[in-house]
Amino acid sequence: MALIVQKYGGTSVGSVERIQAVAQRVYKTVKAGNSIVVVVSAMGKTTDGLVKLATEISPNPNRREMDMLLSTGEQVTIALLSMALQELGQPAISMTGAQVGIVTEAEHSRARILHIETTRLTRHINEGKVVVVAGFQGTSSAGEMEITTLGRGGSDTSAVAIAAALRANFCEIYTDVPGILTTDPRLVAEAQLMDAITCNEMLELASLGAKVLHPRAVEIARNYGVPLVVRSSWTDDPGTWVTSAKPQGRSLINLEIARPVDHVEFDTDQAKVALLRVPDKPGVAARLFGEISRQKVDVDLIIQSIHEGNSNDIAFTVTTPILKRAEAVTAAIAPALRSQSNPKFDEAEVMVEHNIAKVSIAGAGMIGRPGVAAKMFATLAAAGVNIQMISTSEVKVSCVVNAAECDRAVSALCTAFEIEAKSNKGELLIPNPCTDAIDRVSPHTDAIDRVSPHTDVINRVSPPPVCGVALDLNQARLAIRQLLDRPGMAAKLFGLLAQYNISVDMIIQSQRCRVIDGVPRRDIAFTVSRLDGENAREMLTQVAAELGWGEVVLDSAIAKVSIVGAGMVGQPGVAAKMFEALAQQQINIQMIATSEIKISCVVAQEQGVKALQAIHAAFGLAGSEKFVVPV
Repeated sequence: MALIVQKYGGTSVGSVERIQAVAQRVYKTVKAGNSIVVVVSAMGKTTDGLVKLATEISPNPNRREMDMLLSTGEQVTIALLSMALQELGQPAISMTGAQVGIVTEAEHSRARILHIETTRLTRHINEGKVVVVAGFQGTSSAGEMEITTLGRGGSDTSAVAIAAALRANFCEIYTDVPGILTTDPRLVAEAQLMDAITCNEMLELASLGAKVLHPRAVEIARNYGVPLVVRSSWTDDPGTWVTSAKPQGRSLINLEIARPVDHVEFDTDQAKVALLRVPDKPGVAARLFGEISRQKVDVDLIIQSIHEGNSNDIAFTVTTPILKRAEAVTAAIAPALRSQSNPKFDEAEVMVEHNIAKVSIAGAGMIGRPGVAAKMFATLAAAGVNIQMISTSEVKVSCVVNAAECDRAVSALCTAFEIEAKSNKGELLIPNPCTDAIDRVSPHTDAIDRVSPHTDVINRVSPPPVCGVALDLNQARLAIRQLLDRPGMAAKLFGLLAQYNISVDMIIQSQRCRVIDGVPRRDIAFTVSRLDGENAREMLTQVAAELGWGEVVLDSAIAKVSIVGAGMVGQPGVAAKMFEALAQQQINIQMIATSEIKISCVVAQEQGVKALQAIHAAFGLAGSEKFVVPV
């Protein structure tokens, strides 16, 4: 017998007929010999309707009262689904978040789960009942017993958290699409269904497709080793498995707010190559990395900073043994990148830096926590370590520093994030998440007949270089000119943003350094949610003079397009293919940032969809079947 948690979204329970269909599916799963907990959302557009009612009363409704109001939507669904199951002869009981024991922070509208009291839930399961739980909600741990809601994607979060707390065999997420697709089918009709994807890949593709999984749910699944499967509510197709490595014994107390960083990693076998003053026009990155690929030079981090005038800089890191080859390739192509439109334009310059190290913090707990990156930067500043390059992703923040400062940086970060330092520094390294042997659940076996998906697996021995492409049209870019190039400046900048609860996505520090009045300065650019853009600009402008910064520039007309894949490690041609696809469409790349399994480019907003379509086609991700997402 398997213990399964099933979650059904709003469209899946949008009418009486659909609720009855869900009841039939649940009944069938129970009859196959399984114990079931069902987590449901509010019916259809119920939540939207409640929000509309509230705004008709008040333009800025109280958050506590909004939680009280919005939590009623799921209560309607749980009662109706329990009735439908009982009509089928299946014992069932409905329970609110408070009744099921979901204890959260006392933070209205965006609470995180602290722990789940499973005693009552387990008793009902042992009695043979299907427990139908209201997703999206809980109750605060304080004596007031306040009703709280979990924010966007809250029912996904509830379901995976319950699966973790019960140590369920797996969690099924039922939705209106057949699984996880290679991109958004509303933008690319030929988007292809994936049979499996790792949690790390899924976290990086948080904005993928129809947004069928919220990052917080994937974060919990990764941290606690909960196998997930995303399936259609309308068919019996196997869907897409989201898999993770076996967990390393994590407490279920402070479930969503426990240690955000699991590992400190470092690599001292690195060198940096920077190409300064290249023309700011389409095709430059494609030409450079195309030649690098042809010469079989494998690069690690790639960054392209914001333009300065009509030029910008591109930098990348390589391992020390191939530095000479990388330097030779870059030096050979540099003259060809001279601006043809302006003969007086300075020739591109190659700058090589030896004796650098990459220091990283890694963990799925970083998501949506603005203070994590800021804490890393502050820790390095306090240790007197200057940051030369920054690369960020959903699960990792990496900084390039002087190699002589690596040990000091690692020691400080281990202390700050309460990671145990080992005597042999090599033991601090963890396996690359891209090359970990991840067990894949076979999508061809019916999940309801499986006791444990870990007992029947397929190994993705040679994963494709790219598994998906994502487009984010909801970001804005902020650039600060002439930031002082000294330890502590990044900490101050991102610490301020964290105080205002502003999450940062991409961070790019320019390679070009200017000395003004004897003080070295660099530009720094980063992306935030468009909703936070103007507030961030105003706040940073107010402190710019005090902290010695230059102009703060906001650009809201940007798009971020990303490729993700565990197979891109050791594949130098992947970046080149992405850049070439953009160049062929005459799309200029404004910024580049990479992690081990993701490459992201910022382009003009009006070119975002065309960029997505071009990249999806370039990597051969199109399928023969066309998927339509219900409105």
